[in-house]
Amino acid sequence: MIGDLQGCCDSLQDLLGQPRIAQDAAARFWFAGDLVNRGPASLPTLRRVMALGERAVSVLGNHDLHLLAVAAGIRKAGKSDTLQEILDAPDLGEIVDWLRTRPLAHFARGHLLVHAGVLPTWTAAQTLALAAEVEAALRGPRWTEFLVQMYGNTPDAWNDGLRGPDRLRVVVNALTRLRFCTAEGRMEFNAKEGAGKAPQGYMPWFEVPGRATESVTVVFGHWSAMGQVIRPGLLGLDTGCVWGGQLTAARLEDHEIVQVPCPQHRTPG
Repeated sequence: MIGDLQGCCDSLQDLLGQPRIAQDAAARFWFAGDLVNRGPASLPTLRRVMALGERAVSVLGNHDLHLLAVAAGIRKAGKSDTLQEILDAPDLGEIVDWLRTRPLAHFARGHLLVHAGVLPTWTAAQTLALAAEVEAALRGPRWTEFLVQMYGNTPDAWNDGLRGPDRLRVVVNALTRLRFCTAEGRMEFNAKEGAGKAPQGYMPWFEVPGRATESVTVVFGHWSAMGQVIRPGLLGLDTGCVWGGQLTAARLEDHEIVQVPCPQHRTPG
């Protein structure tokens, strides 16, 4: 299980070459999303993960969805984006089709993989079912229409009566953007500091008392300011690769950590 790559292909190559990983020729890999953007080699990173074929599962992160929206002409690339090489690639269509058929959540052997977080009332089964609704929209013929409606911060909380774009938007925001929420599950989207700097009235999503996913191990990325988290039932694997931190992998069977140091490609702030 591997944290956010964000276009750091050399670091991925270093990690996959570590003896404890490389010696297992049949190893399978779970990627926590955000394969692209900010780092220097988003296109080679995508191609490397794609080349793993069925050995790899990668859930979609917010940067991956952003790439889809930019490629579809729905959003403009930002000043900090490093996506142009992908947009100019001769196999852009193949890349887009591959990316939009990735899951938003994956579950196996007691581990639930998402990019960012899970709302406190959602069980693992409900998370997978809601993710499947978004996946169906992305994989369908009207996927660009879905992307047009995907952006926005409202509604900021889940209720079972939500329908249409509002329903799918809450699911996307929870699984790809969530860091802090209230005890009732109302999401906050501005704060990006570490877990100890929650806005007043909010807390890290995984610290909500009675969280419905406490019976499984939730594996996530997205939160480089917080860094590695290893707790019973919780694995946070975004250790700031693109910011000059580490790229982190955790072995599913025993959560043994393998890390490689990474050059700093971005300066926070």
